Amino acid sequence: MRLKELESYLDLLLNVSQFRDYCPNGLQVEGRSEIGTIVSGVTASFELLQAAIDKKADAVLVHHGYFWRGENECLIGMKRRRIALLIAHDVSLFAYHLPLDAHSEMGNNSQLGNRLGFVETGRFGEQNIAVHGCPSQVVSLKELSVSVEQILLRRPLVIGEETKQIRRIAWCTGAAQDYFDEAIRLGVDVFITGEISERTVHAARESGVAFISAGHHATERYGVQALGEHIAQKFDITHQFIDVDNPV
Repeated sequence: MRLKELESYLDLLLNVSQFRDYCPNGLQVEGRSEIGTIVSGVTASFELLQAAIDKKADAVLVHHGYFWRGENECLIGMKRRRIALLIAHDVSLFAYHLPLDAHSEMGNNSQLGNRLGFVETGRFGEQNIAVHGCPSQVVSLKELSVSVEQILLRRPLVIGEETKQIRRIAWCTGAAQDYFDEAIRLGVDVFITGEISERTVHAARESGVAFISAGHHATERYGVQALGEHIAQKFDITHQFIDVDNPV
């Protein structure tokens, strides 16, 4: 398919124009005009780009791309090396941040909830990207943490009493610990996100609402995979997800 066709389709599918974000969403680096093979990954690191080139990809699709608000705009050092690699091999880079978090089917939050067996009942937070709902059945905090570890293949950091009964859950992938206060106000029993701050520990202890830090990378692997598979099936092109391990 043509590059511009894919760009238009993804921007419309993910409703890009409706989001205020910290980075540009969509086509960030333009490569060859025809797309037959796409590699997806969480972050457009040099390692992912090199793996995509080794796979002879025409385009790379990620959640964390480039040109973040407040960063040095100059193409020097690490940024130059990454972008130079893409340009040298005529490979495009697509990046979708908040639009991919929020999408009701292929979004990071919807995909994480599906894998953990949660039932979504509502949204909250910035531009309604965070989710609240309930587990498929009442579980203890210990049982929930074991399930998270088994599914995400990463041991979470858990703040709260292991025997606490979990009936209502809020979750948001990545670095969404700042949504914890709002989750507390919603009356949930536990909040799940990727990262944790020092102050979050005290907030969890004092509020009685448990907190699970399951890993930024670990919680955000699924949206980009789902989007890549959707593109592959709809347009009959090749897609492969490459997981560059990140312990955070």
